[in-house]
Amino acid sequence: MNAAASWFGRVLKGFGMFWWDFLVGDTPEITVVVLLILGVVALASEVGHLNVLAYVALPVLAIAALTISVARARRTKP
Repeated sequence: MNAAASWFGRVLKGFGMFWWDFLVGDTPEITVVVLLILGVVALASEVGHLNVLAYVALPVLAIAALTISVARARRTKP
């Protein structure tokens, strides 16, 4: 039973580490921004019933976040 628990723990840890690296990677601030964008769009859609605003805001906010991230990365590289 101990070997099975050890194997399951390793598999679970590896699965978690894969998803952390896949979603967060080198820039955790992009993950935070994506979650904030999704939260703002969900609130606009559900609470305010502003579905058209949500359809427009999602791509605009995503493009703005990507542009800011790229500009910030270009400034820090020599």
